[in-house]
Amino acid sequence: MSRTFTFANTATHCPGGRRVANLGLLRGEEGAALLEYALIFILFMMLLFGIMGMGQMLYSYHFVSSVARDATRWAAVNGATCGTALGGDSSCNGTAPMNSGPASESDIQTYVTNHTPLGIQSSQITTTPTWPVQAGGPTICSAGVTGLSAVAVKNYPGCTVEVEVSYNYTFTFPLISTKSLKLSSTSEMIIAH
Repeated sequence: MSRTFTFANTATHCPGGRRVANLGLLRGEEGAALLEYALIFILFMMLLFGIMGMGQMLYSYHFVSSVARDATRWAAVNGATCGTALGGDSSCNGTAPMNSGPASESDIQTYVTNHTPLGIQSSQITTTPTWPVQAGGPTICSAGVTGLSAVAVKNYPGCTVEVEVSYNYTFTFPLISTKSLKLSSTSEMIIAH
């Protein structure tokens, strides 16, 4: 002989005089906690990956900004008079931060590539050095000068060097493809050497 128990929609009294609902009434809410946990977990993971992605992006932008300034300073010190040409000196011997002659476009690009830290993909970096002619700058920057050079010397002391560094950053979200974001920084300086 088996006995069957049924729960009624009544409350029972416990020793303190309080009323407690029967457990049978909660039967329809068994999976609700699991569903709520799943939804909150998804939102939490999206927030966590978003914070990590923004942190990586800020790290990448800091690199782009810093290396653009450093490359500009390096190019300004390694100008046309770096070495014995054009009445320069012999301090540009390739030691310490000095180049072994005037810095060319490819030298500046190599400088940026060599200073790329971990976490930055060097294949996604674009370095564009230019030597814009400024109003009021030395004549040799735009035209030849008698006694020095028959043609313009774009990286002569007093001329301007400008370096733009761009980096294509891609957010890394699991299972979601994202477009790349171009991070760019430009630095300009007057050539001193």
